[in-house]
Amino acid sequence: MPQAVWTTLISCDELLALRQDPAQRTVLLDCTFDLADPAAGREAYHRSHLPGAFYLHLDNELSGEKTGRNGRHPLPDPDMLTGRLRALGVNDDTQVVAYDAQGGMFAARAWWLLRWIGHEAVAVLDGGKPAWIAAGLPLEAGTTPDPEVAGNLTRRPSLVTTVDVQALMENLAQPARLVVDARAPDRFRGENETLDPVGGHIPGAVNRCFKDNLQENGRFKPAAQLREEFGAVLGNTPPAAAVMQCGSGVTACHNLLALEAAGLNGAALYPGSWSEWCADPSRPVATGQ
Repeated sequence: MPQAVWTTLISCDELLALRQDPAQRTVLLDCTFDLADPAAGREAYHRSHLPGAFYLHLDNELSGEKTGRNGRHPLPDPDMLTGRLRALGVNDDTQVVAYDAQGGMFAARAWWLLRWIGHEAVAVLDGGKPAWIAAGLPLEAGTTPDPEVAGNLTRRPSLVTTVDVQALMENLAQPARLVVDARAPDRFRGENETLDPVGGHIPGAVNRCFKDNLQENGRFKPAAQLREEFGAVLGNTPPAAAVMQCGSGVTACHNLLALEAAGLNGAALYPGSWSEWCADPSRPVATGQ
């Protein structure tokens, strides 16, 4: 019997059963983070995490070097990312499950990055650590040591697509793609901007805050509901002609995960997002709705 593969979301019950199956190799990634306090996520991990989980830091491991013009969370070097995952025991056939304590806000970035380097068997724990705790499941403290034997993960053809800033500049003159901004509505309008030096959004973009993908319990809405809501956002634009962006290319991955969970496949990521776009004053800025 072939092993089951989770490629979008996995429930606590499914993860528990998966980890109890000796035939299944699973690696857990704790991606808990706080944009206002970059040390807080690792500290929270040390206090408690899902048994056997490894910690990946958004700034240091799930992002690359910043130049001041390539956004706040540029993509990491793919070979370095592959090597880090290999050191954590990830094989080409390993089921990877990422989670956080923020509704998948940061776990979705890890999910997208693994797909970026060609690894299909990666999912986000629906509801994250809070759902695991609510189910009465165990946690452990301290740090999970890296395995003594590294995995054999290799880079394979990417399962995702990206769009760069030049393509979006050209899109302004000849619109062929719909840009969807995952930031909060006030930041999209250019109000209450605290993370980037300029407020506003890319002209022609529409707003779909990533938090709208979640129910009140912090879990993703059902696929049918996500499909209906994103259908209203996309209108006549097919998913493959949509580009997801946010402030720095992180929460846009949450919208990409929601789209995939809804069966709306093929949307691209603009990795630099607003923090890259607004770094060049020659690029146009829109405000308001």
